[in-house]
Amino acid sequence: MPVADTSQHVSGVAERYASSLFELALEEGAVPAVTADLDRFQVMLDESEDLKRFVLSPVFSADEQVGAIQALATKAGFGAYVTNFLKLVASNRRLFALPGMIKAFRIIAARHRGEISAEVISAHALTQAQEDELKAALKGVTGKDVAIAVTVDPSILGGLIVKVGSRQIDTSLRTKLSTLKLALKEVG
Repeated sequence: MPVADTSQHVSGVAERYASSLFELALEEGAVPAVTADLDRFQVMLDESEDLKRFVLSPVFSADEQVGAIQALATKAGFGAYVTNFLKLVASNRRLFALPGMIKAFRIIAARHRGEISAEVISAHALTQAQEDELKAALKGVTGKDVAIAVTVDPSILGGLIVKVGSRQIDTSLRTKLSTLKLALKEVG
């Protein structure tokens, strides 16, 4: 039995939720605060396998998800907009789409500021100086200010994977090693 591809559906759900949150935050002048809280939540999600499993698991009831999200938001000190947003997402059983919602919110906010957004995957957390240097390099290539969202993935071993729009630049050590392995197979 073929598995249905739900990525487009999730993307549509993520876009709608993110757009609604952005419009509310814009009306209230809270875009920077909401962005900061969403970024902090994304870091929590990236660093905690338990939280990642909780968000992606269909096993928990809506009430359990709302209660856990409320406790997490309170402990993290999130503002009312993000706390209520997370509770709404949980009560609608859409926690699985949260990473896409955060990504969509970043894109909408960057577009509103006249920036383009870039997704960066790094083997290690970047320092502020490294982020600034990367932004400057991307600005030189694109001609626009660039907002970057960094995700840490130790499995790439080293280097970066940068996605700007439909373009991807992969300088990861994992990819270089795979290319070398293929070249050695062809020679031998």
